[in-house]
Amino acid sequence: MIYNPISVSELNKYIKSKFEEDEYFDNVLVEGEISNCKYHYTGHIYFTLKDENSLIKSIMFKTYTPHLDFTLQDGMKVIILGSVSVFERDGTYQLYAKAIKGLGKMGDLRAAYEQLKEKLEKEGLFSPEHKKQIPMFPRTIGVLTSNTGSVIRDIINVSTRRNPNAYIKLLPVPVQGEGAATKIAEGIELMNKENLADVIILARGGGSLEDLWPFNEEIVARAIYNSKIPVISAVGHETDFTISDFVADLRAPTPSAAAELAVPDINLLKDSLSKYQNRYKQALLKKMQLIKLQYEKCMASRVFTNPLQKVNEQYIYIDSIVKELIYKIEQKLQNEKSKAQNIMLKLDALSPLKTLTRGYGIVSNKGKVVKSIKQLPKGEEIQIRLQDGQTNAKII
Repeated sequence: MIYNPISVSELNKYIKSKFEEDEYFDNVLVEGEISNCKYHYTGHIYFTLKDENSLIKSIMFKTYTPHLDFTLQDGMKVIILGSVSVFERDGTYQLYAKAIKGLGKMGDLRAAYEQLKEKLEKEGLFSPEHKKQIPMFPRTIGVLTSNTGSVIRDIINVSTRRNPNAYIKLLPVPVQGEGAATKIAEGIELMNKENLADVIILARGGGSLEDLWPFNEEIVARAIYNSKIPVISAVGHETDFTISDFVADLRAPTPSAAAELAVPDINLLKDSLSKYQNRYKQALLKKMQLIKLQYEKCMASRVFTNPLQKVNEQYIYIDSIVKELIYKIEQKLQNEKSKAQNIMLKLDALSPLKTLTRGYGIVSNKGKVVKSIKQLPKGEEIQIRLQDGQTNAKII
């Protein structure tokens, strides 16, 4: 007998071709429950679709995920439109989802979630300008959560570790079930009315969409928005997002992280203060050294070593000015004296008395100088002035 065996790859390829030949597998509607759901970093979603008796491995490639208007979660009832084919490498067939629609309560909740989110976002409840600043050093941290369970213990442990003096004020509220949303909203309003805290932590552990639903209700969203006290939302796990997270002033991925955001680490603060203290001490020492150098420089100047030198220099300066003034005055007097002498010589040269020295005389009659013989009638007594004196005469 002659055998013609084929490889495993050839067999899987053949089986895959048979699936592809059947048009029924190209577009098939399958109803089931989601389990083992994983969002891959590549953007693909891997999950298992099951019912009471069977299951099938499924995948939704990132090409189709943008059309998915809700988050897939374990336990969710869905209808999937997709194709069935063989993954040759593993020799397994699986469902390749193209579109997914939620069914039952989980689907209704997801639709209500998206509808309320869109409504509140349009109203501006998520706007960054409405977010309040979380106080850096709150005196009292108000916590709205269940008084049982690990959430409040985690918050207390983290808070006291970061700051042993942190004051936690717990206001117990139901965090799931009917009426929980109303109690949570009333708790927020009471905290504000009585001014019970400087910051509020709204906290709950992880759970399904149905478990977290009170934090997706409008009454809670508006209570957070209207709160004058800053609110930190810490609901569910890091991958869970509720309406409260979008409205709150700050979202924390977990309740423990909320405690870290609300309570400053006292040890880090002490280290920072110590660093600032050393920095300012060094700056002060440098400033003092600079002032000391400036002081020593000033004290070494002539103003302090010989304070009268400046005065004496001014005395010398004044003396020089006085001498210069005296010199200029004497020069002025000498010049004026010379001018006066020149004028006197000129006047002397022009004086009629100067003529007498040359043998001339001056004849006057009754005080008037005689210039003509007509002024000398016979028998008139006249006066004659000569160089060495004056005498009288009579006209004959």
